[in-house]
Amino acid sequence: MLLPLWGNHQNQEVQAFQSLIISALAFSLMTVCVKKIGGRLPVAELIFIRSVISLAITRFLLKKQGVNPWGSNKKLLLIRGLAGTGALFCIFKALFSLPIATATVIQYSYPTFTAIAAKIFLKESIRKRILIALILGWIGITLVAQPLKNNSLNLGMPIFALGIALIGAILTAFAYVCVRKLSEREHPLVIVHYFPLISAPICLPILLAEGVLPTEGEWIWLLGIGLFTQIGQQCITDGLRLLPAAHASSINYTQVIFAAIWGVLIFAEPLNRYLLSGAICVFGATLISVSARADLDLVIGSK
Repeated sequence: MLLPLWGNHQNQEVQAFQSLIISALAFSLMTVCVKKIGGRLPVAELIFIRSVISLAITRFLLKKQGVNPWGSNKKLLLIRGLAGTGALFCIFKALFSLPIATATVIQYSYPTFTAIAAKIFLKESIRKRILIALILGWIGITLVAQPLKNNSLNLGMPIFALGIALIGAILTAFAYVCVRKLSEREHPLVIVHYFPLISAPICLPILLAEGVLPTEGEWIWLLGIGLFTQIGQQCITDGLRLLPAAHASSINYTQVIFAAIWGVLIFAEPLNRYLLSGAICVFGATLISVSARADLDLVIGSK
């Protein structure tokens, strides 16, 4: 249904769009798994187990394809791993300290930060239509999260937790810009590999000090976290390799729609006009982003 918008552009653009949608779906399912655990396990334990599963899968795929797991730009790969790990800690900590609506709004400010960072560090331009998509997506996210209705702007809200959530969004954007730069030379699996390679040893000491033995049911959700994370990381790395960072991030707004659907179907959260209006805005932002790239391809092809 979306394919006609692409016109006669190259197949890699379709591949990028599909990869980013699958990534958004996978990350939304990962969020379901985290929510099902219910916060009984410490953040470091969730990240560590997720990292071990992702590391095992990535090393297997690297060996199978005969790819050097260490890459060439080790410094930037290390920075990407540190930024991603820091972002995870901040986002999970914010979810434990803030209303979900507030944490969600701040977390999904990262596409804006990604566009700004890509312009500064990668010299990528932000086309007018992509900027409109970013703004429209932000409006949709705010409507879905309903921060005012949930009193998330109450003056009694812990400033430290709000700051942690904002830092998480900034680190996410920085990590994605690193992925975009690394994708010019590094194999996608190498980029994915460094995330758990860095996060696992960072979390291990905390796990040994604060770890809680998971129940049988929690192990299922932990496995889901690891598997869906792996799928999401591989797909978003592929998408960022094929599209400018700002464009890719605007498409990633679709994760909000998936999250809203799971909220209704799995957690019996009410479906209201804010949710529907926000979903329309997010979907519109995605269509604008896709059509903007299609128009650009048509212009290039006519020259």
